[in-house]
Amino acid sequence: MSDLLSLSHVSKVYRQGGMLSRRQIVAVRDVSLSLGEEPEILSIVGESGSGKSTIASMILGQTAPTSGDLNFRGKPVAIHGRSERRAFMREVQPVLQNPFEAFNPLKRVDRYLFETARNFAPDGKRPSRADVERMADDALAHIGLTLAEIKGRFPHELSGGQLQRTAIARALIPQPRLLVADEPVSMVDASLRMAIVNLFGQLKKELGLSIIYITHDLATAYYISDRIIIMKKGEIVEQGGARAVLDNPQHPYSRALKEAVLSTTPEMEPAALA
Repeated sequence: MSDLLSLSHVSKVYRQGGMLSRRQIVAVRDVSLSLGEEPEILSIVGESGSGKSTIASMILGQTAPTSGDLNFRGKPVAIHGRSERRAFMREVQPVLQNPFEAFNPLKRVDRYLFETARNFAPDGKRPSRADVERMADDALAHIGLTLAEIKGRFPHELSGGQLQRTAIARALIPQPRLLVADEPVSMVDASLRMAIVNLFGQLKKELGLSIIYITHDLATAYYISDRIIIMKKGEIVEQGGARAVLDNPQHPYSRALKEAVLSTTPEMEPAALA
């Protein structure tokens, strides 16, 4: 059985300047990682400029790697047309950093859910209005909201936490196998971050979802992850089981991150991370 997702020696190099410029910026260098078929949460942790968001963009098919192989279910992530994009997005969905940028302030939030439901109806046929509303309500139920709570409301009428949970619900409508969550709690109030992080763990258990959780927040990664990858300047410096890596980090950069963020106590309670 092939991996759900695999990156093998993937690099991304950007050319800076004009066509004849030789200056290059290496965003990602020789990264290899994989997700098996068993649902798990894999965190990619690093400071700004570490390459973690570039990896997210490549996994989502938004950016092509300069070299290396990137496969989903054994097939290259190389999307060339609308039908390929839709088929891929049925299985791989993003959750972005800023929910207020994901929704047009002049458009009612429920419209986004309804459009997604129409585009990703299970049988490929155009669903009825009742079916669309049911699909939206079912997705919202997984994240602790109801359609009645958000129906007819504009983004500014929801809190940041409500809006991010609605964005997650929208991502659930196609019934994907993988969520790619890029800094999903960085724009949310500190008091709500653990609720959303816990939600990812709940979705993994209830829906069999795998989640790539991209963050600079080592504390939430430690709390929620099955495995952790630590990146610096485009390279993986350490990876493994979350507790193994962060209870006993081997790389100097990993140790520095832990000293800056985490208590040396092996067990961390959710309350300590609020």
